[in-house]
Amino acid sequence: MKGALLDFFKGMAIGIGAIAPGVSGGAIAVIFGIYENLTRAIGNIFKDFKKKLVYLTPIGLGAVLGVIIFSNIFNYLFDNYNIQVRYLFVGLIIGTFPSLFKTANRKGFKFIYIIPLLITFTISIIFAIYEDTLINSMPHGDPSIIQLIIYGIIVGIGTVIPGLSSSVMLIYINAYDYVLKATASLDISALIPMGIGFVLCFFLLSKMIAFLFDRSYGLMYYTILGFVLGSILPIFPGFDLSIKYLISGIILIAGFLFSYNLSKFSRD
Repeated sequence: MKGALLDFFKGMAIGIGAIAPGVSGGAIAVIFGIYENLTRAIGNIFKDFKKKLVYLTPIGLGAVLGVIIFSNIFNYLFDNYNIQVRYLFVGLIIGTFPSLFKTANRKGFKFIYIIPLLITFTISIIFAIYEDTLINSMPHGDPSIIQLIIYGIIVGIGTVIPGLSSSVMLIYINAYDYVLKATASLDISALIPMGIGFVLCFFLLSKMIAFLFDRSYGLMYYTILGFVLGSILPIFPGFDLSIKYLISGIILIAGFLFSYNLSKFSRD
């Protein structure tokens, strides 16, 4: 019972990570030390089905509840405290770096790992630089069913791949606010096609990711770390010598200390 309750709260944290800009549900799973078991369980769900279901149920329920509850909270915070929230998330992301690099080097380090890190970091920077162009190129108005399925696929990608924030990808295509509001209001007409995209992506990618990590663990992880490092730029709102930004700087430090100690505690 105690283990299931702990898994429930871990799942809630993964759900929060799935909708928090710059944060990755997959990275949260890595930090809590359940990523490998989670992807293997989902990728091989029909092998020893009952045992997998018992393991996945509290995590899944926690994730769903985390998304529903915190989508409302984030919706309010981004409308009223946008700068402070962005600083908080930057701090939370930076605080996970020591744990993520430790995990990436768990099976040893090779200098060649720096190459995929630099490539994905550069890709993230390019996306950030051309963010406005990308946003303006997306169609406006209510999204189609196909677009909603794609949004769900994006959320699934960010949940399965550690460090790749689905929220940042949604921000790139000007869909984050829509997805957040649809989730917060429990808009079934939007949630059903997004859920279809999420489930399809989640199950298909889990098996593939488990396969790739088994064969190229360090290379895969440093590829992901490049996206994590590059995800800070589109979130960071800049700096100004004003009370608002000074307070935001304190919030950034608090976020860093919180996520650093949380990831350290989760690894101990």
